[in-house]
This record gives sequence, structure tokens and C-alpha cells, in this order.
Amino acid sequence: MEKSKVWDSIKNFLRNETSLKGEIDTVTAEEKIRNNIWFRGANVWILVCSVIIASVGLDVNSTAVIIGAMLISPLMGPIMGMGLSLGINDVDLLNRSLQNYVVMVGVSLFVSFLYFLVSPLNLIDPTELTARTRPTIYDVFIAFFGGVAGILEQSRKEKGTVLSGVAIATALMPPLCTAGYGLANARWSFFFGSMYLFIINTVFILLASYLVSLYLPFNREAASKMSAQKRNLYKWSPFILIAILVPSVISAVGLIRSNNFEMEVRDFVTENKTFGGSYIYDYEIQKGSSKKNRKVTVFFTGNEFSDEEMASLIASAKYHGIDEDKIKIEVNKNRYNDNIHEMMREIYEHTDFELAYKDMEIDKLKQELAAVKTDEIPYSQVTREIKYKYPYVSNVTISRGVNVGADNLEITPCISVITLSDHKLNDSVIAELTSWLKIRLNDSTVVVHSFTESENKLINNYDN
Repeated sequence: MEKSKVWDSIKNFLRNETSLKGEIDTVTAEEKIRNNIWFRGANVWILVCSVIIASVGLDVNSTAVIIGAMLISPLMGPIMGMGLSLGINDVDLLNRSLQNYVVMVGVSLFVSFLYFLVSPLNLIDPTELTARTRPTIYDVFIAFFGGVAGILEQSRKEKGTVLSGVAIATALMPPLCTAGYGLANARWSFFFGSMYLFIINTVFILLASYLVSLYLPFNREAASKMSAQKRNLYKWSPFILIAILVPSVISAVGLIRSNNFEMEVRDFVTENKTFGGSYIYDYEIQKGSSKKNRKVTVFFTGNEFSDEEMASLIASAKYHGIDEDKIKIEVNKNRYNDNIHEMMREIYEHTDFELAYKDMEIDKLKQELAAVKTDEIPYSQVTREIKYKYPYVSNVTISRGVNVGADNLEITPCISVITLSDHKLNDSVIAELTSWLKIRLNDSTVVVHSFTESENKLINNYDN
């Protein structure tokens, strides 16, 4: 009985926390989505500006510029319009959204194609462009949940900044511009890879919008208008989704395996950085989508390996998950124009720099240690000398401390010397002892205090 009450309490709590009741305004949301599907007037120029900004950002490898293009792109409008139209059975909205979507995609491809056709810049490593050519299942998750967040944000009464985040996360414009780059430079892997990413984003944003619009109370008075088209869509949609998902799953598996291979190589290199009389100065990984294409070449400099040493290296590679046919070991070969002398010079210079830096650190520590030793008080020797000069002194206490001014509370460091004897030292003896200690300890802050044995006992009794 108690368990049932607890479970009911949990269910009620979750229901109350996740309820959308009172937060949703589907009438205003539908009106806004319908207004955002159009490609005319200001939207035309905004799209063109977004395409050029994204193309420039991709061309110069600027993430910040690409994000700016994502935020101003109007491409999300017709995609959400298609998703909503399927949810509320509005064939007219579907047709208009689809028409505007096709025109927007065509214009985006054309403008980006023209930009990259005339752009003189050709980066050696265009990482931002390359990043849009290998979509995986993770991009599917991003597009779907981004679409869910987007339609929910459109439908709630209090608007926030969710749409900006959705625009950045789902990234519709950069893949299209990358496809334009592929067309302009006849790099078909870029074109097809980025178009695949764009299709993933489109389909799963649309799917999310459709499912959420089914759940939310949108007006579905037009249910009879799309019955035949919708039945056909339901019939073919599983095959369409599977056709889109399968390559992304394969790509994700390849990405994971490639990452694991890189980690295995890194561990192997770390363990065998110095081996026998040789040293690993570089390694080069050949990446590939399939296992047979992933290989690594490890560059050693130093002595040639004996058969036993080579077998030991291969065994170490196998231990780290690298098969014998996946690793190539090169000794005394520099992949930079085979300039072994230049490579050795760089290694020696680096080693000399490290040694010089360590020597500087050692000298610094030696100086600090010497300063400490110089600053150290020879307590035992000074005590013996005081007792020799003043035989009636029975005990000497020497310590570093501070003087605190009685009037202004000014704090100054000092060496405090306390003497104990049968009778208190007179002022002339204290002055003489103070002057001598200042010279002996090479410190002008010496302060001498004299107490009798009886005074010391009183102080100890008071403390106790």
C-alpha cells in the first residue's frame, strides 16, 4: 500500500512538472509559422545575406561568422511549415511550404556556388568545410531534438531564446554553402556529404515538428483534405527514414572506430617514445571509413632495429590493438624531404633548450637555497659565545619575530634574543650585547631582553 502511494506521488509530481497546460498558445504559433514560410520581400535579401556570410565563414575557417549566418537564416520557416501541415492535415500549407523550401534551397546553392567560384582563397586545411561532409547518427539526434525544441518554443506563450539555439544546433545554412563549394570546385565528396547532412537536418526537424504538432492542440478542421496523401506518406515514410538513417549509423561506427584507432596509436607512441637506440620523432595516421584503410606510419631516428627489436615493437603494437598490417615502421627517414640532418638538428636544438631551461631552474633553486642558508642563524654557536662572554647567563633563546609599535601598531621584523640569569643584566651590558649581536648576525634588527630566573618562573606559572 505504501509503495503504491509513493509511486502515485512520483507520477503526480512528474505530471505536474512536465505539463504544458497553460503555457501553449497554438493559435498564435500556427499564425507565426504560416507567416514564416514565405520567400519574398525582406526574406529574399536576408537569405542571400545569410548565404554570403556562411560562405565567407566557411572560406576563412571562422566559426563565429558561421554561427552568425545560422542565426539569421530563414530556412527553418518552411521546414516547420511542412511539419505543421502534416500534423494538422493542411495540404495547402504543405504545398506552399514545400514550394518556398525548394526555391530557398535552390537560391542558397546558386549564391554559394557563385561565391566560391570567384573566391581566390583556397585553404590548405578547410576544417569548417570538411566538418560538414561526414554526417553521423549524432547529427540525426541534434536535428530531431532541435526540431522538438523549435516547435515547442514557437508554441509557448512566453518566448525565450530557444530558437537562436535551435538555429545554431541544427545548422541548415552551412551544409548548403558547403554543397555550393563542392559544385564550384568539382569536389563531389564535399557536395554529396554536405547535401546528405542538409537532408538529415531537414527531414528530422520536419519529423519533430510533425510529432509535436500531433501532441499539441492545433486546429485540425482540414482533416479530410489530406487523407490520401497522408496514407501514402505513412506507407513510405519508414523506408525513407531507414534510407536516411543507415548511412549515418555506418558513418558514426566508422568515426568511433577511427577515434579508437587514434587512441591506440597515441598509447603505442607514448610507450615506445624511446626504444633501443632510437627515438620516435613523428607518426602519421592514414584515416579511412573502413578498418582496412586505417593505418599508421611511425618514424624513428637512431639505430636500425634488430629482428628481435622489430618483433618486440610489433608485439607492443598488437598489445595496443594495432595489427601488424596496420603499422609501418620507418627508421632514419624523415618524411619532410628525407632531410635527416635537419630533423636531427631540430631534435638537438629542442633537447638543448630543455636542458638549458632545467639548468636555469637548478641555478635559481641553488640561489634560493644559498639565500636561506645565509639567512639562517647559527643558534648553537652564538649561544656558546654569549655564555663565554657572560658566564652568569644560564639560558639563551634566539628567534625571528616581529616588533609591533605601541603607538602606530607598525609591524617590523626583528631577531629577538632572551637571556636568563641569576640577576638582571644592566642597561650597559644589554647595549653592549645588542651591538655585538648586530655585527655577529649581520642584522640591525636584533633586540635583547633580559630576565631573571625568578621572573621566568612567574611567567611560566602565569601561563599555566
